[in-house]
This record gives sequence, C-alpha cells and structure tokens, in this order.
Amino acid sequence: MAKLNVNGKLVSVDVDDSTPLLWALREQLGLTGTKYSCGIGQCGSCTVHIDGRAVRACMVSVASLRPTQKIVTIEGLSEKNDHPLQLAWKELDVPQCGYCQPGMIMSAAALLNTNPNPSDADIDTNVTNLCRCGTFNRVRSGIHLAVDIEKRGVQHEKR
Repeated sequence: MAKLNVNGKLVSVDVDDSTPLLWALREQLGLTGTKYSCGIGQCGSCTVHIDGRAVRACMVSVASLRPTQKIVTIEGLSEKNDHPLQLAWKELDVPQCGYCQPGMIMSAAALLNTNPNPSDADIDTNVTNLCRCGTFNRVRSGIHLAVDIEKRGVQHEKR
C-alpha cells in the first residue's frame, strides 16, 4: 500500500512497488487525463507535475514517491478548468485529436511556473512532448496567449 499526495489529497493505492505512477493514477485512482502512449518516457502524453516539475509518469515508480511530494495531474491543474493554458487552448482550438494535449498542457504549465514569458525557443526546449497531429505551432500560440490571459488577470486556482 502506497500513500500519495495527488491533486491536494492524500490517497492510498494498493499496487506493487514497481508500478509506474501512470498506472496508479489511471487504474487505481481513475485519473484518466494522464494518457498512456509510448511507455518509455519519450512522448510526454503522461506528463504530470511532481513538486511543480513536469515528469513523465510512465517513468516514475510508485515506490520512489513520498507522501510529502505533491503530484498534480491535468484534473488537478485548476478546479474550474480555468487555468490560462486551458482557456487559451479552448480559445485557439489548439488540439486536433487531443490525445497528447493533457501532457502538453502540463509541460507548458511547468514551463510557465518557472518562466512566465517564454520565447518560442524556450517553448521548443522545454515542451518536448510529441503530437502526431503536428499542432506544435498552435501549442506555441496557446502558450503565448496563456501568458496574455495571465497578464489580463483571469483568476484561476493554483495548486
């Protein structure tokens, strides 16, 4: 039995110690916004935050986590789906198929937490998620719009 701090709640999951965080989130906790795609940490579809850092959940074992570490999934990014990135994604219709977008948003949110006004080069360096549909230009535009939304003062709950 492992104890995890997920989206602000202490939860217990009954999994083998070697179980990747991705599967504990999806199968034990029902947080299916964290997507499975490659399973080898390359694509970023499973990106979550651990203590504010973007991490590929398929590469982190449950046993390596402590209950004091704060895990945030796409479901916990904002209570009302009003994070500036979520608003920008909606406004610009960023996703095409949408499968990779939760991980993309989580990577972008971690970037904005450390760099509130990133350049295109900063985005390209830090948001390394793969998108089969090729929405990278719309993702960049969405991140820049999120910066503008944040500057305009749209309120959202940060975790």
